[in-house]
Amino acid sequence: MRVRILTYLAWIPDSLMLRLQYWMQTGRKLNLKTPVRYTEKLQLYKLKYRNPNMLRCTDKYEVRGYIEEKGYGEYLIPLVGVYNSVAEIDFDALPNQFVAKTTDGGGGNQVLVCRDKCALGKEVFMERLGGWMAARKVTKTAGREWAYENGFPRRIIIEKLIGAPEGVKDLIDYKFFCFNGKTSYIYGLSERYMGESVQLGVYDRNFVKLNVSRNDERPQENPLPKPLNFESMLAVAEELSKEFPHVRVDLYNVEGKIYFGELTFYDGSGYMTFNPDTFDEEMGRDFDVSNFS
Repeated sequence: MRVRILTYLAWIPDSLMLRLQYWMQTGRKLNLKTPVRYTEKLQLYKLKYRNPNMLRCTDKYEVRGYIEEKGYGEYLIPLVGVYNSVAEIDFDALPNQFVAKTTDGGGGNQVLVCRDKCALGKEVFMERLGGWMAARKVTKTAGREWAYENGFPRRIIIEKLIGAPEGVKDLIDYKFFCFNGKTSYIYGLSERYMGESVQLGVYDRNFVKLNVSRNDERPQENPLPKPLNFESMLAVAEELSKEFPHVRVDLYNVEGKIYFGELTFYDGSGYMTFNPDTFDEEMGRDFDVSNFS
């Protein structure tokens, strides 16, 4: 409902809407003139920074071409197919396990993880994806996130389910926060299979867990072990981030095999809060917005 209301208010200027949403979500007045916090600088990033490659990188199919051009195609999750409509998909020909998603979905929305095609069933599959494809495509995002207003048509992409067939349920998501090509912090997301909100831990660039949590996520109870080939993951993230002042590079690691997840430019749309609150400013120190403020 919130997203629908914000969509109807697309006529409101971005700067005003961002100030309103920031206040509603964080309880603070947004400082765009001399931003200090990471969350404040993300709002300025939305308003001021324009790199055409950001548009490619927010489409789940187009980004694959970008990754290949950078020489990192080996890290892409194997592709089953890309489709312009549900009618193009031969359900019977799909593998037993796969992940289906729309190319314009975000925030974990419009993603279907199939671990058993027989249990899922063709009718449920077609109905769910048909609903996603029929939804109105917005031209102005609720969070006023410029990079997601890319104009690419909505498509369906189906990828191999990584972690299978061994049945890895708790696939850990490593999110590298990079600023001008250097990683400062990492989110480690785990415990996805428990039916609750995911557990989130915050780590430094050496993968040492920090005493920091996000107030909108479940704190991670136990530190994650340092992943195999961590230095390789760090190098991949930093190479892929060099073109942008800031980007979150999401990677997976399955028994030492690195997979690319996505590139995210506006983590949480910049509306999250941290415990301690000072971490927001700590993250902001590495985010140089002087060239586009």
